[in-house]
Parts: sequence; structure tokens; C-alpha cells
Amino acid sequence: MATKAALRELGRNSRAAAGIGGSRGFAAAAAAAPAGVAERSEGGGGGGGTKAVNLFTAVNQALHIALETDPRSYVFGEDVGFGGVFRCTTGLADRFGRNRVFNTPLCEQGIAGFAIGLAAMGNRAIAEVQFADYIFPAFDQIVNEAAKFRYRSGNEFNCGGLTIRSPYGAVGHGGHYHSQSPEAFFCHVPGLKVVIPRSPHEAKGLLLASIRDPNPVVFFEPKWLYRLSVEDVPEGDYMLPLSQAEVIHQGSDITLVGWGAQLAVLEQACEDAAKDGISCELIDLRTLIPWDKETVEASVSKTGKLLVSHEAPITGGFGAEIAASITERCFQRLEAPVARVCGLDTPFPLVYEPFYMPTKNKILDAIKATVNY
Repeated sequence: MATKAALRELGRNSRAAAGIGGSRGFAAAAAAAPAGVAERSEGGGGGGGTKAVNLFTAVNQALHIALETDPRSYVFGEDVGFGGVFRCTTGLADRFGRNRVFNTPLCEQGIAGFAIGLAAMGNRAIAEVQFADYIFPAFDQIVNEAAKFRYRSGNEFNCGGLTIRSPYGAVGHGGHYHSQSPEAFFCHVPGLKVVIPRSPHEAKGLLLASIRDPNPVVFFEPKWLYRLSVEDVPEGDYMLPLSQAEVIHQGSDITLVGWGAQLAVLEQACEDAAKDGISCELIDLRTLIPWDKETVEASVSKTGKLLVSHEAPITGGFGAEIAASITERCFQRLEAPVARVCGLDTPFPLVYEPFYMPTKNKILDAIKATVNY
């Protein structure tokens, strides 16, 4: 029950209004946004009220809005026509027709290749890969084609209307073919954006921003939270800024950074640390590439300590990039080595998943060790 309470409270604190887009060579968001999008950049949810929904319903709402507001938008993938494995596309085909929402063959390379071509013709291609574990057959298309399309043509052509959605991470019983967190592979690729929401409100706003962003986006959805995470979500159209981290809790002793489902675990660790008099500042990165170094740097400059946690294996995980960058920027302010609490360097196990996962107790031990260094 404590986990559910933490998940429901997660993300209710700050809703800063901002536009979408990024830096570091990515196209400006306004360049290819559909008419009227600028007026919908986060806030009151397009004039509607709010309703408590779970994460998969928030994703479903975002897809309905994307298809409704832009006739150039298409949703496709394995089994999306009847709602998909996790029901994220329920009702889309009935409302918008089989020409805009349709099933594809069981071929991830073909899904990605078709999506790139569709986006290159000026459309909004929203492709679903059923599990992130099966995105690897599409790796060549995403990395060698989508990410480089704009650069190789000198900005004459692009596939910026491409969004690839995929459920990632642990689910409690998925084993090594349905539980992986492959975000670090794509963070290594210039030309892609990588976005991971932590809650229903974040999922809807970040997904709409990703779909409307003029750059290809890989959008990983934490399948563990599809039904478990519930919070109030605006019923209307809104977007949350890409490449802008969110400080969920202010603190003074140590900075904790994570994304996706791991934020709920970090939240619990923060609460337990507070009982021992340790004040934790908790940051949700939200966008991994391009990531918000400035927000993390400002926090670490204040606390002098940093802990990064993610489900993916520790070696080569994106936590290593954060640790290296913040060490460069905050070397004289750091009072302890940067800590990482991550998955193990093994294939994702089944019955041994509790040993693999970066749990609350593992994080709490690392918090105490870092603060007392």
C-alpha cells in the first residue's frame, strides 16, 4: 500500500509551464509543430477538468488527442488494432479507422523502416514496439536511418515526425525477454531524443510533446506502472517540456536522480532517509537525451553528493554518463564519490528478480554511506 501511495503522490508537486524542444543541434520545436500546438504547452489541460486515471489510460488519451488534432498522425504496430497487449491503443481504430490505426507484421525492422518513410513524407508516425526487449531488430533502422536522416541530407529532409513507443523495464514476472531497460543504447546516438515518464500526468504530457517534436523520439513507457500508477490527469490537451528535469523534492544533504518506474523506489528511500534525519533532493530526469545537466548540477552544487539509480545494468548504463558529467562540472563541490544503485551485470532473471532490482533498501544503504563518507 505504501508503494501505491507513493506512486499516486509522485508528480503532483510542480507543473512548470514551458515549451518543448531542445538544444545541442536538435531542430527547434516550433519549426514543425501543427497549428495551435503552441497554445497548448502545459497548464490547464486545454480547458478541461482533471480525472484520476492510470498510466496506460493516460497514454491512450494522448494518442486519441494526437490523432484528433493532426490528420497526418498514424498509429501502428503489432496488435495495436485491438488495443495492444497493455490496452494502450484501445478504441483508436474504432474512432479513427483502420487506415490510420493498423496492425503490422511481427517485424520490428519493418515497423521502424515504414515509420521512417511515413515521417519523411511529412506525417506523424507513432510506431509501437510491443516490448522494449524486441526493439533490437529495429536498431539499425533507428540508429543508422532515423537518427541520421536530417544530418546526412544537410537538413533538406528529415523524419522528425517519428515517435517510437515501447514498454520497458521490470514487470514482476517478465524474465529476461520482457523486462529489459535498453535506454542507454539509444542515448549514445546523436539525432535521437529519449524520453521516459514516471506517472500518468507525465506520460500524457511528455508523449504529446514527443509526438509533436520535430525530431525522432524513442519513448519508453514503464510497464510496471501501466495499472499501478494512478493520479489526476487533465482531460484536455497539454504538453510537458522535453529536456527539462523536475525537482520533485527539495533537500540539502544529497541529490538523487532517476527516471521512469525507479522514481517511486527513490521516493520511498527518501521518506525512510528523512526518518534518520537525512534530507534528500529528488530529481526526475524525464528526458535522457538531451538531458538537463543544469538542473542536476545546481542541485549537486548545493548538496555536495549525488546518487543515480536505474533498472538497467550498471556497466555502461546512463547513470555512468550522469556521474561523469557531474564530476566534471562539480568536482570541487563534491564531498563524496558519485553513487550508483542499478541493476546487476547479468541477464534479467525471473525468480531472482528481487536480487537484481535496485530496491529501496539498497538505495537507502547507499544514501547513508554517501552522506557519511
